[in-house]
This record gives sequence, structure tokens and C-alpha cells, in this order.
Amino acid sequence: MPHDDFAPGSVWLVGAGPGDPELLTMKAVRLIEAADIVFTDALVGPAILALIPPHAEQVSVGKRSGRHSKDQGAIDALLVAAAAAGKRVVRLKGGDPSLFGRAAEEIAALRAAGHPVDVCPGITAASAAAASAGLSLSLRGVARDVRFVTAHSQRGEALDLDWDALAKAGTTLAFYMGRSAADAISRELIAAGMAADTPVLIVCDVSLPSEKQLTTRLDLLGLATRALADKAPTLILVGEAMRQLTRAEIREPIGSKARADL
Repeated sequence: MPHDDFAPGSVWLVGAGPGDPELLTMKAVRLIEAADIVFTDALVGPAILALIPPHAEQVSVGKRSGRHSKDQGAIDALLVAAAAAGKRVVRLKGGDPSLFGRAAEEIAALRAAGHPVDVCPGITAASAAAASAGLSLSLRGVARDVRFVTAHSQRGEALDLDWDALAKAGTTLAFYMGRSAADAISRELIAAGMAADTPVLIVCDVSLPSEKQLTTRLDLLGLATRALADKAPTLILVGEAMRQLTRAEIREPIGSKARADL
């Protein structure tokens, strides 16, 4: 039975986490199971989609680089229409809805139309990648702050970032959607004063059985990313906190053998 916080005509933006269904929150699972209709992102994997109950309608509205199925205005309109029809609506987003998830636009559109909307947070890829690698994003005396940065830009346009601020010492940088921007990230951070030998961790398919990790250094980031990442979603972690992983090698994530043996 649906809980009182999920009435007909209401919408939940639900974080699907990085991909492993065991990293979903209990609340996320409960909301998915109670939904009448679920609008899904492209990065929500099959194991999580399998949790959508048979009675619920499933609508893919995912966007991938160069292959946009719906623009944001169209997605907003679909959410509003589903809520207006009295359905319990889940908008299932990869990672956490509040990080590069276009949540603000969807919340604004739903509230403007008079429909209740709430957010169920999810584990973001940077946290899952750090856990898988067995390291801390922050580190006493080394990394006092962590910055989440989107490395996605319009095709053909340079990344419009404050590189001087990003290059300051004592920071861990998490670049989301960083595969195509790896060369620019390396070049701009070094030009802004970050040491060329700053350690980097590249992670593809975070938390999934296909996850791969590669440790390298900043001046080799472009080459290393091309060696590891083909079309897989790619996260890049930069900073001295990554010094815990100093060998430039492709490695299996922690726990991968345990998963394989199950």
C-alpha cells in the first residue's frame, strides 16, 4: 500500500544512485514500488529498472551526449500531465537528483502547475567511486574540501570553469561526465598551477559489475582516459587525496571478486 507521502497526483524525484541496486535507499525502493508511472533516465540500469512493478507504466526520457530523446521542456510537460491525470509519479534519476540532474527545472514546472513534488536523495557517483576504491575524498591535512564539477559542455564549446579556483591546493575535484573533456581538464588545471604529477583516479561504470578503475597523473589524464573509457559513463577524481592510489594500473574494484563468486 502507498504511504501517506505519495498521494495520487504527486511527484517524487528519486535518486537511483550510481547503478548498483543495493545502493538504493529503502525509501527509493518503496516509492518505485508504489508508483503508477516511472520516468527514467538513460543511466538507470536494468537491475534498477527491474524493480519497477508490472502495473506501473515505464517511460524513458533519458538524455545521452549526442542522442537526446526529449528536451527538458518536453520532460517537464510529461511530468505535469501525469500528475494532472492523478497518477503517482516517480521521476527516476541517476545518482542524486540535486547533482547535475536538472531537478530545479522539474520542481519549478510542477510547482507552477500546482502539483506536490518531493525529492528522495541518492548516492552520487563520486561517493560510490571512492568507496569502491577504498579511499576518502577528504583527507585530514591534505584535502579539506571536495568539489563536484560537470565536465559536460555544448558540442564544440570550451568548458567555462574557474580553473584558478579549481586548481587550488587542498581540494579534491570530482569531474562528472569527464570522458570527452579529459584533455581539457588536464591542460587547464596544469595551466592554472596544479602540479603535473597530481594523482588522478578514473572510474567507468561506477558500482556496476563492469566497473573499471585506472590510477594515473594529471599530465597523462587524456591518454589514460582514452585507454580506459570508450563509451562508458566516466568519473574523474583529481587531487592529493588520490595519492593513496599511486600505481598507474587498471584495477578491479573492492568487492568485485565477492560479487563474482555469488
